[in-house]
Amino acid sequence: MTTHFRRDAAPVLAVEPLTFALITGTYAFWALLLFGLGDAAPWATALLLAPVITLHGSLTHEAVHGHPFRQDWANEALMFAPLGLSVPYRRFRDLHLAHHQDQRLTDPYDDPESNYLDPAVWSSLPLALQILFRLNNTLLGRVVIGPLLGQVIFVRDEARLIRAGERDVARAWLLHGVGVGLVLAVVIWSGLPVWAYLLAVYLGTAILRIRTYLEHRAHEVCRARTVIIEDRGMLAFLFLNNNLHVVHHAHPNLPWHALPGMYQRGKARFQRMNEGYVYRSYGEVFRRYLLRRKDPVAHPLWSREG
Repeated sequence: MTTHFRRDAAPVLAVEPLTFALITGTYAFWALLLFGLGDAAPWATALLLAPVITLHGSLTHEAVHGHPFRQDWANEALMFAPLGLSVPYRRFRDLHLAHHQDQRLTDPYDDPESNYLDPAVWSSLPLALQILFRLNNTLLGRVVIGPLLGQVIFVRDEARLIRAGERDVARAWLLHGVGVGLVLAVVIWSGLPVWAYLLAVYLGTAILRIRTYLEHRAHEVCRARTVIIEDRGMLAFLFLNNNLHVVHHAHPNLPWHALPGMYQRGKARFQRMNEGYVYRSYGEVFRRYLLRRKDPVAHPLWSREG
């Protein structure tokens, strides 16, 4: 799969209008919900904000891949306000682009987005943690406890890097702190209780966990590790068509709105590429895995890959 990324230093800002419009519309709707409902209906506001925060997370992914601007600094400035609060833009950018080294997909150490553990690490965990990770490997568990578990692990790993002297990581978190402060200041100004916004963040992150639940599988052939979910409903929109994930990995510079057309033109080729790792809809995913684990926690091929 192709994993090249263009970082254009051209002085003129060339904008992709559809993505730019969606980003500005997302911010506008976020503000409308905050100031239109605010403390008048905090539970309703939280529920309505959740998919907006999900969409903002998907748009952040687009920005990392060079949309709507070709310039990194412009995309970072546009997505500076972290509506989802939890991940610094620069850390997401660096870790996600490292994830696109397809030969390392699912590697417990070299793939920053892998959900697998080294079998030796897994076997050394206390029973209580093993039970927690097993629950997290059901779709229901990934949605309910996944946001908290993932954030705890992420912050732990980031703290280790900062303690080890990684200045870029520390700088990313400092900038993130400024962004979080701005977002929370707007929330407080709107009158919405902070607890209601934190609930919206958790729910929005939980929705994103549906997308990442089975994006990649352990497989000896790296091109067969990435999923296709042929869904065209609301979740596909909130995920900006990244349910067609093998298309995104094969063509990472394509904007979200070009992925369905690319898939339709090369459907048979993409399904051969990933050796039939295909689901017809998110409904099928829920039916299969809501209460059942799709994968083991320990990487099943690690003895051969590692």
